[in-house]
Amino acid sequence: MSLLWEQHCCLPLNNRAEIGELARYQRPGGSYVSVNVGFAPHSYELVRGLIDHWTRKILADERLTTARTIADVDAAEANNGVTVAYDLEDSGPLEGRLERVQEFYDLGVRTMLPTYNNRNAAGCGCLDEHDDGLSDYGRALVREMNAVGMVVDGSHCSTRTGLDLCAVSEQPVIYSHSCMRSVWDHPRNITDEQARECAATGGVVGITGVGIFLGENDASLDALVRHVDHAVELVGPEHVGMATDYSFDLADLQDEMRKSPELFPEVYTRWGPVEFVPPEGLLAVDGKLRERGYPQDAIDAILGGNFRRVAATVWK
Repeated sequence: MSLLWEQHCCLPLNNRAEIGELARYQRPGGSYVSVNVGFAPHSYELVRGLIDHWTRKILADERLTTARTIADVDAAEANNGVTVAYDLEDSGPLEGRLERVQEFYDLGVRTMLPTYNNRNAAGCGCLDEHDDGLSDYGRALVREMNAVGMVVDGSHCSTRTGLDLCAVSEQPVIYSHSCMRSVWDHPRNITDEQARECAATGGVVGITGVGIFLGENDASLDALVRHVDHAVELVGPEHVGMATDYSFDLADLQDEMRKSPELFPEVYTRWGPVEFVPPEGLLAVDGKLRERGYPQDAIDAILGGNFRRVAATVWK
């Protein structure tokens, strides 16, 4: 088996998080897992503290290794291990200081979203009524991310912001965890135009396993593969990947959704508690794709090869 690349999942954002849960991604061929370390409500200090604490836990767990280079990822593939890096779901923890892009990169953050659902200093989010795209600061942020080697991610951004990311970035842009709006009309899902422009940068659309983005809270593998099918038909198997957005902190997530209706309005909550495709479901996707007639090289690309290609291109 070849490498599995999980481009986004979520542990509880506290020092009590059970890092060992990431071993659920272990499989023949190895796995890379990107773990969220903060989004819109979180401060620089909180994110720094989480990264420091979690990195120590990863280094103490013999099943896990940190991913700082592509060579680290390839070593995990050869040893059937799980290698871990971080992502930020919002640029807010930078607090307007572009030099922190390098700082976070040095700490293991390999991917960042400029915005999370709502407008901030970098640009607009997918829930904003008015979509003005990237700000001047957002454009400077993209240029700094390109220079540092951090992957630019359009998930949770508005349509115009996502298109602007692709126009401004000189490196491949990804949608780490976003489903297809043509399949299920949800404001968090991306348009066909966004997918095409992402692919034109050499990037990847990561289909996510969140039930409310796949359908009416349908976290089945069949629902996930329907979105994969559409994305593949639209941009080709070389520009499609996977990122379940699996929440290892379901109770914390539901509490956050209740407390923050501006971040999680009715289009998030109307179906009750959100369902997710779990890590074990992701491990079974290759069989589903094979049943649909996908050739093995396309399956390998979708499950890991495409995101690995972007990382090999962008990471410094």
